This record gives sequence, structure tokens and C-alpha cells, in this order.
Amino acid sequence: MVVAGDVHSETPEVVVEFLANIMPFNELDSEKLHEVARHVKVDFFPKGVKLLTAGETELSHLYLIQQGGVKSSISDDEGEVTLKDYRGEGAYIGALPIIRGTAANLDIETVEDTFCFLLPREIFLDLINTQPGFPQYYLKSFSEKIVTTAYTELRSHKMTRRGDEDLYLFSMQVGDIVKQDPCVVSVDTSIQQAAKLMADARIGSLLIHSPENSEDIIGIITDRDLRNKVLAQGRDYAEPVENIMSSPVGTVLSQSVCFDALLRMMSTGIHHLGVERKGKIIGIITSHDIMLLQGNSPYSLFKEIGKQQEIRGLYPLSQKIPEMIRNLIKEGAKAGNIARMISILNDHILERLLTLLEYEMGQPPLDYCWLLMGSEGRREQTFKTDQDNAIIYADPKNDQEREAAEEYFTEFARKAIDHLVNCGYPLCPGEIMAVNPKWCQPVSVWKNHFEQWVAAPDPQELLHATIFFDFRAGFGKASLATSLRQHLNEITQRQELYLLHLARECMAGRAPLSFFKNFIVEKDGEHVNKLDIKRQGLTPFVNFARVLALKHGIRETNTLSRLHVLFKEKVLGDELWAMAVEAYEMQMQLRLIHQLNQLESGIMPDNHIDPASLSDLEKRMLRDSFEVIERLHSFLKTMFPVG
Repeated sequence: MVVAGDVHSETPEVVVEFLANIMPFNELDSEKLHEVARHVKVDFFPKGVKLLTAGETELSHLYLIQQGGVKSSISDDEGEVTLKDYRGEGAYIGALPIIRGTAANLDIETVEDTFCFLLPREIFLDLINTQPGFPQYYLKSFSEKIVTTAYTELRSHKMTRRGDEDLYLFSMQVGDIVKQDPCVVSVDTSIQQAAKLMADARIGSLLIHSPENSEDIIGIITDRDLRNKVLAQGRDYAEPVENIMSSPVGTVLSQSVCFDALLRMMSTGIHHLGVERKGKIIGIITSHDIMLLQGNSPYSLFKEIGKQQEIRGLYPLSQKIPEMIRNLIKEGAKAGNIARMISILNDHILERLLTLLEYEMGQPPLDYCWLLMGSEGRREQTFKTDQDNAIIYADPKNDQEREAAEEYFTEFARKAIDHLVNCGYPLCPGEIMAVNPKWCQPVSVWKNHFEQWVAAPDPQELLHATIFFDFRAGFGKASLATSLRQHLNEITQRQELYLLHLARECMAGRAPLSFFKNFIVEKDGEHVNKLDIKRQGLTPFVNFARVLALKHGIRETNTLSRLHVLFKEKVLGDELWAMAVEAYEMQMQLRLIHQLNQLESGIMPDNHIDPASLSDLEKRMLRDSFEVIERLHSFLKTMFPVG
């Protein structure tokens, strides 16, 4: 029996197998891996044991979690404890203190029974000094933690606390909240047998395996299936569960954070996800589990939106989104995650609104798609988002269809825009909305618009690109939007001159830093001593990603997604991609928290940041992010030599 502190040697083959599957040890050759493994020992720590104490514990070993999990935290001068993160299987503990030669920098405590492989300090330092991949890996890891520290400062210093807000969407892994092993039955089990088993076990779902292999999970049934597919349809209870199961089973990796599972559920409508570890489903996580975990969950608002039977019932619901987002920021969400959640909730309101409006007005005479553009199209909405939308519909076959379409969609757009205003989405000052007849047109007209803008670009056409070319389908026949996107990619890739103009516009804006790296702010007027974080800081990243997306035929519209695809397709190198992502998210975080604080103070949100109000760390991070803009421009100059 292994007890806490009972350090003993482990079979080298077991250690080698473990190390070969975690970074950066998996980069070692076989001989070096076996040599390292001979020095590794194993120790067991029960749940609730404090492994390290910040400022006190001297590290003699690097801890590698083989099984179980720990939480890291830090206490401030007033004794208030801040949860930093959770670490599970394959994670490390103590690398930074060993490399720096200091005591532990965090409090580490086990959250379940945990086994750790212990690598002696001197062996780890030798790897740092002799293996190129090791310092590179840990340097990247530490730099990410520095960014996280900046985000922590943003949350703790810029937001007031509200009682005991213990939120875990971004720190708790789904594997940590699995309550029990899944219950599995064969496909030939009868519906009645399955229902009895679920009732006896007090569970809401069963996994279904194939007749030949109990490890081969091929489907799932839930209590909802019993209601909707059996009782509602009057099925014979003797039928096999195979007839009502859903297949394949939606899954999420056990090391995914709960927020990822929540997004999956909200975007797909799936309420039960299998939790997968090493290719095997170890349990089921439900939307109810996450609602209990967080309390005031975005999922509860999501469900409330979907239940509305009258459009007026949607009006107050959008006003609840800021509080949802406040909780996500407080918990530690990065800007990209926050924008995804805002987008999902806004899209859900739009989908429900237009569904009810269609029901009220009757079926449209032609297939159509409600297009979302600008920041909505990029899924980058914040708390200040004007409407940018349009309608594209199928080409009429004759005058009768044309007149019917114009009459229907004119009225449809008018009512939809009015309802969106009542939901809290302001009108677009530039009238880029479906209610404007110019932006409510059939496919052929839209394609002609795009062809004209690309063929002979002038300043107005280039401005159109920043709004219209980031479109996506919001509701209706998505294939119409897909066809338009394909057409846009084809014509822009043929027009190098147009891309050159876009690149030139992108490089025209300079980072808001002086020669001596001071912030360039407004000298007078309403926003004196402030800078526009959207126009001066974020827009260069958005424009950069758009130009390259159009050049390379990338369908993504979200800036971070575009950068990710450009990196995957080796258009961007590892360093520039990582720098661009971190710089963009840092600025988005500042912008979101700035706007949220304005909302809570009863001020209309804007994008004007006062650098003097930032901490020293925030100022440094913001300067660093602005300097990345010059790196982006240098990259464009190599691709578009504009002189």
C-alpha cells in the first residue's frame, strides 16, 4: 500500500510510457527517455494534502501528475485566497521555482487522491540546459502565465466583488464533475427495461453498446427520448432501445474546461455529453450539472430565450447578457471566449425572434438568409454593438415572384429591425441594415455589388470591405451565404490590385505609440487624454486577418479563427501568430472590462481608454500589444510591396 510521503521507485517502463505521452519529454530520443526514467520516483498524496506552500517550500523535485488533480492558489496581503487554476493528468508542478532557484510561488493542494512522478531537480535542470525543446516549452508556458497574470489584474483591480462568487467554468475540467461511471446497456435492451434501469439508478441517460462489444458505444438515450419518442408517439415498450437512441454520442474530452462543454451544448442543442478519456467514455455531463456548478448560468438564459412564444418576451432577456458576461470575466474568461458566448446568446435571440416573426407573417415566397456583418459577422460583439445586417434571397424566376419577394421582405425587415431595437440592439448610423432596400436583395444583385467593389476600388468600396466582407449566415437558408462567400473568394483572389489596396489601407494606420513608446492620446475634446482601443488598437489586427483571409480563400470571419487557420496553413509563423493572438486578446479584455464598468455606472459604453488608469503591468502589456501592429505591417510589406 502506498501512503503519502512514501516515495518509492517505479518500473522504468511505466515511467517511459507516461513521459512519452507528455510534452516536452515526448521529444527525447528513446535512450535519453530511459535514462531520465531511471531517476524518477512515485509518490501518493491523498485528497486535501497541501503539496507546496508559496514562499516556503523548497523544490527538490519536479512534480508530474500521473493520476488525480491539484488546485493552485495564491493569498494576498489581506489573506484573501485567489484560485489560479486546476491541473490534472500530465500537468507539471514546480518548474518555475526550480528554474529561478526560488521557493514555491503558489500554494498547491490536491483535490482528489493523486499520484505524482517525481523528477529530481538536478536532472530537470540538466534537461533545461542540454535539450533545446525544454527551455522553449517552459518559456512559452511561463509567458502564457504572465498574460494570465495581466488578465487577473484586470479582473481583480477593475471589477468590484459581489459576495461569494465561486465560479468554475474556466478552471474546472469536465472530468472533475463526473458523478459516477456511465450506465451501459445493449442495443437489444427493451425500452421498458431501460426506463426501469434509469428510474432505479435515478439517472437521466443510458449509453448503448453494440451486441458484439460492450466497449463499443454506439448511441445514447435520455429521459427526454422516453418522453418525446416513446410516450408522445405511443411506441411499444417492448421495442429495443436501438429504435430511439441518438447516434453517434456527442463527447467532450475529460480535460476540457466546463465552458467548452457548455458552448458545445448551446451551439448544438445537445443536453448530455459523454466525457471521454483515452478514447473511453468515463461518464456523462449534462447541462443541469453545469447550471448547478455555476448557479447563474448562461445556459439558463439560453433556455429562457428558447421558451419564448411571443417576440415581446425577448425584449428584457438581452438586458441580462451583461450580467452573464460579468460572471465570465470575473471567473477568468479570455476575450475570445467571452465574444463566443455573447455571439451565441445574441444569435439565439435573433433566431427565436425571426422564427416567431415568420410564424406571424407566414412562409416567405422565396428562400432567404439573414446576414450578419461587421463585428456581428466576426462574432466579436461587445456591449456596444450597432446592428449591421442584410437579407439575401433566391433570384426570382419572374416579375410576380420579384414583387412578392420585395413586398414580403420589406415588411419582414421593418418589423425585425424594430423588434431588435426593442431588444436593445441600436440602429446602425450608416443604415447598413436589412430595412434599407439597397441591402435587401436577391443573390445576383449581391454578387454584382461585390464584383463592382472589387473591380474598381475607391475609398467607399474599401470601407464596404470592412463591414460587408465579414458577413455570415444568421438565420434562414445558410447555403445562400455560403454561395456568396465562395463567389467573393473567387473574385478577390483574381484581383491582386484590390488586395493591394486593402493591404495599403491596413498599413496606413499606425500604432498609438510615440518614438519614445509613450501612448498617443487625444489632446482635447470629449475624450482628452484617452485613446480609442477599437480604432487604434484592435482594428489593425482585424484588417490584417481579413486581407490575408481574402487572399488565401479562407471562409472564417472571426479574427482569432482567421489567424488560427493562417497559422495552420503555414502562412503565419509560430511566433507572429502567438504574438498577434495574445496582443489582440489583451486589448479585447481591456475593452470589455472598460465597457462593463461603464454599464454598471449607468454610462453609455464606448471604446475610449484612459492609459493613466491602468496598472504598470497593464500599461506594459498594452505597449507590447501595440508594438505587434508594426510586426503585422512588416509582414504585409513582404507580401504586398506597396512602396
